[in-house]
Amino acid sequence: MVKEAVEEAKKTASAKEEPGDGEIPVEDGDKEDKAGAEGQEEPEEEASPEEGKTEGKKLFGRKKKDKKDEKIEELTDKLTRQMAEFDNFRKRTEREKSQMYEVGAKDIIEKILPIVDSFERGLDAVKEEEREHPFMQGMDKVYKQMMTTLKEIGVTPIEAVGKEFDPAFHNAVMHVEDESLGENIVAEEFQKGYMYRDSVVRHSMVKVAN
Repeated sequence: MVKEAVEEAKKTASAKEEPGDGEIPVEDGDKEDKAGAEGQEEPEEEASPEEGKTEGKKLFGRKKKDKKDEKIEELTDKLTRQMAEFDNFRKRTEREKSQMYEVGAKDIIEKILPIVDSFERGLDAVKEEEREHPFMQGMDKVYKQMMTTLKEIGVTPIEAVGKEFDPAFHNAVMHVEDESLGENIVAEEFQKGYMYRDSVVRHSMVKVAN
């Protein structure tokens, strides 16, 4: 009976070890590895705290500026504005100085022009036979020197006779009908006008035809 029990135990053990039809024998350790591989996926990498902060900045906008940076920007803006204001002040001052210089120059020229008028009237009154006198030649040279100096500083006479009347340069004090002249033409000049650079110092006093 003992022998029969041993034989029965061997048969039972061999039946457990043999695989079924169509099955491939797998060791216990392989079964556990494959089950673990099939049942579990590779874990995803967790986001680091630094990446989380970066994403938070993107979502909620820029980080608040430091007080020092805000102060630097404020002072820089103030300095830029002050420099612009100073540049405007400098240009305005130079323009005003230039205008003041022109006003002063015109005032002096206006005081000199009557002297020029006197010279011209005096020279026109000299007779032809007296023009060769040394005194008259000297006076003529003084007059020419004065006119050259005025021209060098920008004083020029206004053309009048034969030109069309222009109220910007001429002051009409008389009117005459003359068929030999065109309409609104200056026929005669009573007092010569002058300009200083681009502005009129004294208008020409004229008689206008037609």
